Amino acid sequence: MSKPSRPPRSRFTRRSTAAQVTAGIDLRGKTIMITGCNSGLGFESMRVLALRGATIIGAARSEEKARDAAAKTDGTVIPVACELSDLDSVAGCAEEVSGLGRPIDVLMCNAGIMALPELQQKYGLELQFLTNHLGHFVLVNRLLERVKAAPSGRVVVVSSLGHYSTVAGGINFDNLSGARRYVPFTFYGQSKLANLLMSNELSRRLEGSNATSNAIHPGIIMTPLMRNIGDVRATLASLFSWPVSRSVEQGAATQCYVATSPGLDCVSGHYFADCNPARMSAHGQSRELASRLWSVSEELAAGYL
Repeated sequence: MSKPSRPPRSRFTRRSTAAQVTAGIDLRGKTIMITGCNSGLGFESMRVLALRGATIIGAARSEEKARDAAAKTDGTVIPVACELSDLDSVAGCAEEVSGLGRPIDVLMCNAGIMALPELQQKYGLELQFLTNHLGHFVLVNRLLERVKAAPSGRVVVVSSLGHYSTVAGGINFDNLSGARRYVPFTFYGQSKLANLLMSNELSRRLEGSNATSNAIHPGIIMTPLMRNIGDVRATLASLFSWPVSRSVEQGAATQCYVATSPGLDCVSGHYFADCNPARMSAHGQSRELASRLWSVSEELAAGYL
């Protein structure tokens, strides 16, 4: 598939909602998988895309949470459990979803955790890196053939403007455990940079197929993701000088736009904010860093891919 070097600009803005950016789009016959479907941007994305006719595979940390979210959604939702910090759970989820025999038109990597006040580790890895990046890395790789089976499969990765605020060198491969000088938001930034780099490297690996991968920044929204941060507005405004007054409906717009816009069928390897192309950090643009992260992630997830 020939992919354009630059994605088109849209008419949408930071005030557009997920419902507005998908208005008039018929998703009947499409299957969309969303992680973190039970709250925040994941739930709003599920709600809107189900209204447009898509069959949603809604993944949450437990089957109970996924079922509860599905019950609140008008449309067809298949609830599945996917605890991203538990690679056995991720592998089991991928096996269950593959067993449905459906092409996956959109795999939306939405779930995440943010700025854990104290260092938490699992598998010897800092928990934000494990949950936000490595869990999704395993899920994407195990479901990639299902995405490629769709006529125009899309992987949409929720990164963040936070990818600008990361550790020295972008990814500190010698301290993925976080054991040396853990800083909550900086390690969150590292995990969000990892999301962006994964999407970019995946895009390169998908060249020649009908599938694409793009990353997005949703905006800064008061969702359960923010529960570990005290004065959110002051902290984030001082870090980024970025407007922080945005609703969940507006926050879900960019990922829903990138997931469904007909104009993005052949667009891959880009980063979006406010439903339009956005600039990546220097680390985010690094092919070398993306390639190394992919190789290290394969080593870390050995036995789960």
